[in-house]
Amino acid sequence: MEYTVQKLGRLAGVSTRTLRYYDEIGLLKPARINSSGYRIYGEDEVNRLQQILFFRELDVSLDRIKELMSSPSFNSSEALKEHREKLLDKRRQLDRLIANVERTIQYQEGRMNMTDQQKFEGFKQQLIDDNEQKYGKEIREKYGDAAIERSNAKVKNMTKEQYEEVSRLADEVLSTLGQAYQTGDPAGELAQKTADLHKQWLTYYWSDYSKEAHAGLAQMYVDDERFKAYYDAKQPGAAEFLRDAILVYTGMAKS
Repeated sequence: MEYTVQKLGRLAGVSTRTLRYYDEIGLLKPARINSSGYRIYGEDEVNRLQQILFFRELDVSLDRIKELMSSPSFNSSEALKEHREKLLDKRRQLDRLIANVERTIQYQEGRMNMTDQQKFEGFKQQLIDDNEQKYGKEIREKYGDAAIERSNAKVKNMTKEQYEEVSRLADEVLSTLGQAYQTGDPAGELAQKTADLHKQWLTYYWSDYSKEAHAGLAQMYVDDERFKAYYDAKQPGAAEFLRDAILVYTGMAKS
């Protein structure tokens, strides 16, 4: 079956403006343009749009979707299987949060007791799940399953105060890194403060701290595009600057 822009938009629940934009950026081209100048979409385009919307539901950027779906190695069936697993993870997280809300309602109504740790279980599990989804394969290969499981257990056992502190530290690392970057000196006072804050943040996740592991992680921030994008989001080059600051902090910088 074939569809015009209007009909495909109604079918998929997206605006015609969105479909035209996808055409403009080369993400979803129509099968053909008819004699009246209308975009016409066929089965292949319908299937491609479905994949795009799955990716968007998982908060993947349009640039990244285009890159993935344009790759010669892109496999539609495998992508759907990955979508399913990620959506199931998302559902499990929502179920945990809903259960947490229900327990909190009962607690506030005096129908059950609830520890401070229990109040944050859903959020802490989300930290673990998000980290596993984004970086699990790489960090498990680098540090081993046992180390990652110990780290996950440490997160689950965080107190309310520890959870709040690790969140505060994560924000402070980024803000101080931005200031330090402007100095241009990874060995400077602000840069070394950033490295120390980063170490403090790490100790909430790592059972054992070592300078070598810290330096290795800093290098991963540069080598892995996803880590690099996180630190470079507001200031391109910040990931490399943080790496250099941590190498100085740990004594691993090459002389």
